[in-house]
Amino acid sequence: MPSSVQAILVTPDVERLVRFYTGVAGAAPTQRVPDDGPVFFQGLRIGDSDLGVVADADGTPGSPGRVLVSIEVADVDAALPRVAELGGEIQGPPTDMPWGQRVAHVRDPDGNPVNLTTTR
Repeated sequence: MPSSVQAILVTPDVERLVRFYTGVAGAAPTQRVPDDGPVFFQGLRIGDSDLGVVADADGTPGSPGRVLVSIEVADVDAALPRVAELGGEIQGPPTDMPWGQRVAHVRDPDGNPVNLTTTR
C-alpha cells in the first residue's frame, strides 16, 4: 500500500539520488516513469514509507527548499560512512537525543538536509 503522503525530491540527476538513498537508507526502487529511456520519476520504498525522485534539469543542487527528510535506519553509525561514499556530506557526528533516538545530520548529493535516525 502506498504512503498517504510522499515527499518528492527534484533533481537534475535522478540516478545519483537513487544510488544515495538505496546505499544509505536501504531504499528499494518501486515505480519508474517511463518504463524505458531517460527516467522522469523514480519511486523508492524505505521501510513502510515512500520517497519520490523527479528529474528536472533546472533543479539546482545546493539550493534546497524548506524540506528535511528524516529516515529511520537500522544503525546510524553503520550508515554514516556510506554518506560520503555516495556523494553526500556529513554535517556532524551522531548524537544521542533525550527522546531515545540516535541522530546524524547529513546532506544528500543535491544538498537536501537528511536526518538519519535509529530509535533505541
